Amino acid sequence: MGKTYYVYIMTNYTNTVLYTGVTSDLEGRVYEHKHRLTPGFTSRYNVTKLVYYEEYDDINEAIAREKQIKAGSRQKKIDLVNSMNPDWKDLAEDWYDE
Repeated sequence: MGKTYYVYIMTNYTNTVLYTGVTSDLEGRVYEHKHRLTPGFTSRYNVTKLVYYEEYDDINEAIAREKQIKAGSRQKKIDLVNSMNPDWKDLAEDWYDE
């Protein structure tokens, strides 16, 4: 079985900042965001809530999709999240024992 790649959208608790990323380790990457282990945009804007993701078998497809989402409007990102997660719940809420 091949590797799985994820394109994901995270936000802050007021749902005002939208961050789109790509990773092969969604659980690990979300953990990094939640604990602000990577300095930069997401730690500065408190982006700790996973609200959307898609799975891919091909890294090139995942990267192309990430670029497509990033190039889209804020409204398109909001519509994407609403299509999978209309309540904007933290999809990773139960992933870690803390």
